[in-house]
Amino acid sequence: MFKKIRLLQVIPNMDIGGAETGCRHIADYVSEHAEFSSILTSGGSQLDLINNKVKVFKWPISKNIVMMLLNIFYIFFLIKKNNINIVHVRSRGPAWSCYLACKLSSAKMVTTFHGTYNFTSSIKKYYNSIMLKSDHVIASSNFILNHIKTNYKTINNISVIKRGIDQNYFDPLNVSDHDQETLRKEMGFSNDNFLVLLPGRLTSWKGQMLFIEAANYLKTKDKISNIFFIILGDSQGRHDYEDQLKKLIYSYKMVDKVRLVHPLKSMPLAYAFVNLVVSASIEPEAFGRVSIEAQAMKKPILASAIGGSVETVLDKKTGWLFKSNNTEDLANHIYNISKMEKSALKTIGNEGRNNVIKNYTKDTMCLKTLEIYHSLVY
Repeated sequence: MFKKIRLLQVIPNMDIGGAETGCRHIADYVSEHAEFSSILTSGGSQLDLINNKVKVFKWPISKNIVMMLLNIFYIFFLIKKNNINIVHVRSRGPAWSCYLACKLSSAKMVTTFHGTYNFTSSIKKYYNSIMLKSDHVIASSNFILNHIKTNYKTINNISVIKRGIDQNYFDPLNVSDHDQETLRKEMGFSNDNFLVLLPGRLTSWKGQMLFIEAANYLKTKDKISNIFFIILGDSQGRHDYEDQLKKLIYSYKMVDKVRLVHPLKSMPLAYAFVNLVVSASIEPEAFGRVSIEAQAMKKPILASAIGGSVETVLDKKTGWLFKSNNTEDLANHIYNISKMEKSALKTIGNEGRNNVIKNYTKDTMCLKTLEIYHSLVY
């Protein structure tokens, strides 16, 4: 059905992130179900995970105006040499290059609107609008769709395709009790401790400081005795922010209660060994991959009641939503959840897994995306 599709995806880098993971999933899926699959990128750690049937073109992809101009011709060259008929771009800078390259060729352009792309001027808004000039626009959530409709002119040829995850990779059956117990012991926790995990790259809008403030709030209320807080993430060069987090933990004298750790090799294990997962973003998540991964692992999720999390977390069924950027509400939710019966938390976890299987698998995301490619090629 999809045989004639010859795809080039364009993305600045392939390091860890939602857009990058989605790009990898699409690349692999197309390589198995269509004629040709390729990625143009500067590089990145996820390239090592890609199917060897996917062709990778490494080339500087940046917002530098000189490179953007040069990339018009390089992308045009790739289109012609490889008979590309679909160019799927996931970032604004390269989208301008792709737009002009596609106009010079017969290729169709697809864009994914991955975030709100905040703007403070008409110039920035115009820069963002390139993501809406393609032959088809994909919004990663209803929240993003509403953002587009609110801030830009009426858009045609736009679809909501919610991000999907690999439900076979994020499966609690793949993580042994032994590995969980070993990790708890290595980190100095007992099986009786209630562990709360905040995963995600270390950047201020992800809410790590709010998480620490919530821990301190519980300490001041003498409600933290059995609760331990774990911040798991990579600074990605933001060493000043990482230092700020460490200083805040020290200033509250909570080194024994709040741990700042680097990512584990196995994220399923990271989810499996804790009791509760938190997404504390103080700005709207376009989608919120952490909420979906946690649910897939049958872990209750507590998320900010803004952005994509409002769609992915079924409040009081697969998890809970708390008032965004509200220390007291976050802290009280954590405390109340820690006092729930294990059987109730297990029911929440099972409902979360069902929610993911029904709505957020990578195969569903890939199939819907290929259907859009198909509609443009045939």
